[in-house]
Amino acid sequence: MNDFLAAILLGIIEGLTEFIPVSSTGHLLLAKAALGLTDPSWDSFIVLIQLGAILAVMALYFRRLWAVLIGLPTSAEARRFALSVLVAFLPAVVFGFLLYDFIKQVLFESPGVICWSLIVGGVLLLAIDRWSPAPRQQDAMKLPLPTALGVGLFQVLAMIPGVSRSGATIVGGVMLGIDKRAAAEFSFYLAIPTMIGAFAKDFWESRESLMVGDHLGLLAVGFVVSFVSGLVVVKVLLDFVSKRGLAPFGWWRIAVGAVGLAWLYLA
Repeated sequence: MNDFLAAILLGIIEGLTEFIPVSSTGHLLLAKAALGLTDPSWDSFIVLIQLGAILAVMALYFRRLWAVLIGLPTSAEARRFALSVLVAFLPAVVFGFLLYDFIKQVLFESPGVICWSLIVGGVLLLAIDRWSPAPRQQDAMKLPLPTALGVGLFQVLAMIPGVSRSGATIVGGVMLGIDKRAAAEFSFYLAIPTMIGAFAKDFWESRESLMVGDHLGLLAVGFVVSFVSGLVVVKVLLDFVSKRGLAPFGWWRIAVGAVGLAWLYLA
C-alpha cells in the first residue's frame, strides 16, 4: 500500500479509537501488521499521531480548560482539579520511563499479546457494565485525590498494547465509584498530559529517523486525520456511554481480538 494512504488509514483508526475503550494502539499495531508496514519508524508514527487526537480534546474543552488555567491562582476548585489530573498522571510517568524500552521492543512486536489483551479487556468491559458498583462521584472535575490516583494506577495497565488507555481508566474509574459518563470525561482530561508526555519522549527518541525521507510528511498527514476523526468521536462518546454503556465496546474488542488471532494462526 502507498505510504500516504497507509498514513491516512492509520490516522482514521487513531482518531476513532483513542477515546473509546477498544485500544487505539492495539488496533493500530494490528493494522500495521496487516498492511505489511515493517519499517520500525511506523511504531513511532503510531505513538506520535496520538497527539492529533489529544488536541481534538483540547479544542473541544478549550473554554473549560482555559477557565481552570486562569483560575489556578484564585480558585480552590481549579487547583483541586489540576492536582487530581497531576496525581493521576504520575504513575504513568514513573512506569513509562522504567518500562519504555521493554514496551517498544517487546510488547509492540507481539500481535498475539495484543489480540489476547483485546479479548480479556472485552470480557472485563462486559462484566463491569453489568455489575458495576453504584456511583458515588458524578463530577469529573471534583474527584477526591485518592480516587484520581487509583484511576492513574489503572492507566498503567494500558502500557500493554491492546489493553486500552481509555478502557483502563474508564473501567478503573467505574470500579472506584465514578459515574460512567464522568469516568469517560476524566479519561479525556487525563489523556492530555499522558499522551503529550508520550509524544515528547517518542519524538525525542525518534528525531533523527523522522528527518529521513517522507517521515515528517507522513506524520503530518496522520496527525491531521487523527485530529479530525478524534473531534467526531469526542463529541458523541459521552452521550453514547451514558445511554448504551460499555458493552458494545466489549463485544467489539472480543470480535477484533478473535479475528486477529485467527489471522495470526491460520495465515
